[in-house]
Amino acid sequence: MLTGATGFVGGALLRELLASGWEVRILVRPGSQRRNLQGIPDSFEVANGDLRDRESLRKAMEGCDHVFHVAARYSLWNPDPLEIYRDNVDGTRNVLEVAARVGVKRVVYTSTVGVLRAPENGQPADESSLADVDDIHGHYKRTKWYAEECARQMADTGLDVVIVNPSTPVGPQDVKPTPTGRIIVNFLRGLMPAYTDTGLNIVPVEDVARGHILAAERGKPGRGYILGGEDMSLRRLLEVLAALTKRKPPRIALSPRLLLPMAIVSEAVSRVTQRPPWVSWEAIQMARKHMFFDSSRARQELGYQPTDATLALERAVHWFQDNGYVNGKAPPPVA
Repeated sequence: MLTGATGFVGGALLRELLASGWEVRILVRPGSQRRNLQGIPDSFEVANGDLRDRESLRKAMEGCDHVFHVAARYSLWNPDPLEIYRDNVDGTRNVLEVAARVGVKRVVYTSTVGVLRAPENGQPADESSLADVDDIHGHYKRTKWYAEECARQMADTGLDVVIVNPSTPVGPQDVKPTPTGRIIVNFLRGLMPAYTDTGLNIVPVEDVARGHILAAERGKPGRGYILGGEDMSLRRLLEVLAALTKRKPPRIALSPRLLLPMAIVSEAVSRVTQRPPWVSWEAIQMARKHMFFDSSRARQELGYQPTDATLALERAVHWFQDNGYVNGKAPPPVA
């Protein structure tokens, strides 16, 4: 059973599972938009349900050997932060406890590198550097920290659960799009005249999907695995995008501190309009560090082999261009 199939990583995982010959049942909310499933052969089963409804989870998991719990509310800003906690923390607890009750053989839980502590010297972090929750900025990353802690606790009670920590996936089918996808779209629209001195670990979303399957097949119970790719400064990322699109990269570097007042004003406007801010306080806090990561454990224990991040960015650019995101004709975001 797969949760989150209508999302970016979940949709990529569904495609990989089907291509690898898995029989798949996906959990979707009734009435949810499923545009990310377009083009996938109709060879999977759909179970209507919700992460907050344990009975629907039980029905969806019946007869399943594996559960891939990918679903999460991925947002760096939300008008009601409690919604993020209900989905990401309470929902994860429900999935794990129901999986234990119905006898699922293995759960793969999708966390994030955002729960890890980025070294102050800019060196890549590994799975041993779990952050203290009090040091984590923003509701999204905090909910993922609590959810991963829940997974570890369930592993201690005997549930066979493996944790994967994707870094920054990019590629086609980023329908919503994700915060990273919005960086690409804003660049393509000419809306990034400057950049900040920060860094990301860019990984093809297809590699993240394959990493989930490797975790299901080879991962050690209770263990976490970073699914990362190539470390890139934001400046380097924008230079790659510029080369791919024959545009000029921005040359003005701004300190994250200079953007904090803009984030405060932007979020104040968003509380009135109920639309996402142009820049969020959480995003500015994240930009204060280089989020670089080491995937050695996944390489050695899972056989994980990330591919070229530049090619993934190229695929993302073409997909956004072909689907109307650059000229403003893109369909509305997926709920």
